[in-house]
Amino acid sequence: MGKTGTANTGKPGNSTIGRNTRGPAGNVGKGAPSGKPGGGNTGKGGNGNVTRPSMRPAPGRQVSLKGGGSATIRPNGQIRSINRNGMHIDHGLNGSRRIESTHNGARVVTTGKGRGYVQRPYVSRNGRAYVSRTVVVNHVAYTTVYRSYSYGGYNYYGYHPAYYYGPAYYGWAYNPWPAPVYYGWGWGGAPWYGYYGGYFAPYPTYPSAAFWLTDYLLAASLQAAYQANASANAAANASANNAVSNDAGSQAQGNSGGDAQGNSSGAVTLTPEVKAAIAEEVKAQLAAEQTEAKSGASSGGQQASQASEEVPPALDPARRTFVVASDLAVQGDGQECQLTAGDVITRITDTPDDDKKVTVSVSASKKSDCAPGKQVAVSVEDLQEMHNHFQEQLDKGMKELSSKQGTGGLPKAPDATPVASDVPPPPPDASAEKALQDQQASADQVEAQVAKEAFAQGS
Repeated sequence: MGKTGTANTGKPGNSTIGRNTRGPAGNVGKGAPSGKPGGGNTGKGGNGNVTRPSMRPAPGRQVSLKGGGSATIRPNGQIRSINRNGMHIDHGLNGSRRIESTHNGARVVTTGKGRGYVQRPYVSRNGRAYVSRTVVVNHVAYTTVYRSYSYGGYNYYGYHPAYYYGPAYYGWAYNPWPAPVYYGWGWGGAPWYGYYGGYFAPYPTYPSAAFWLTDYLLAASLQAAYQANASANAAANASANNAVSNDAGSQAQGNSGGDAQGNSSGAVTLTPEVKAAIAEEVKAQLAAEQTEAKSGASSGGQQASQASEEVPPALDPARRTFVVASDLAVQGDGQECQLTAGDVITRITDTPDDDKKVTVSVSASKKSDCAPGKQVAVSVEDLQEMHNHFQEQLDKGMKELSSKQGTGGLPKAPDATPVASDVPPPPPDASAEKALQDQQASADQVEAQVAKEAFAQGS
């Protein structure tokens, strides 16, 4: 189930797993067929109609720090990023903060207030290394497994499922139902749903589970965006004193506050065409998972030497549409803009540049985020994380659907008993939350020091 690096045909029972032709580093050969979102590219940075956005740096200044390290400062005095003593900190335009460091051999990543993960080496199977991530969200921890492989001289991590289902259940989810289904989600009183009402609306009826799963995935992303924006507002208010200039705090708060409590009437609607592109991605993944279920295993370790050279899903020509999974500040034409969970982007180039980034076009976004149609550079690693999150949410959606099939108007499904994968996740790391808290405390101290240094150098 869910083999990373799959190129799908979109038909149940068919896939071209491991058949991508590997060219020079990052080159995936021919682009997607014409008619696919972002299709028609050559795989060499686009055809004559596609150009990479200018990679000139966004306005601001870089500061060398005492004792080593550096920081970049936005024109308004807000800290954009810090590299110091093995810790990297990124600040979004909306007040979000991402922290990454290594501690006792573990990769520790904070993705927001009360959210993050600790990644550790796990097991090796058939020449393939696996890592485990203990994810912490508001004091609740769970574990996921990722398999590692290299492509173009860079290591990527692909989501590895904890379980899979029988082929019949995937076929039921992929193929049309006997009749369209009316389904009530019960979101009416949810704050996130009212807030994003101008951006997202569920389908009135569901011709198949793929469309139900599409709404499930988008709703989960928007719930996460709503919570993250609330946390970002709080963080921006708390860190205003760490701004490098006197007016930076107010500007940072202004940038972060617009998308958490405001009215969403100005948001660009998530169009039927964009939702259809997401539904096609869902169907392609279901087809791949059905194929693996038929093989009787979900092993990512089979043919490990060949799999290590697979094109990651982030660069697969058959995959173009990505749902943003977390806050991400991006650049295009020397300007910065923000992407948040639930925004949708389309990859339009296949070959990473020297910074391991590709060009994407914003297909749908919420107000205050990057404008629809804007072309920006996104790292392959960030795209891969979006796809990993997509697979994880799809697994959760399939589990939810298995528990609700035959009720609420949903048709009855074939046997949906889950089967454990070949590499089941370990128990959560009991020290993960403490590691994240310690990292955040250290980052607070680093930022306070950097703000003083940068202000002294800039005055």
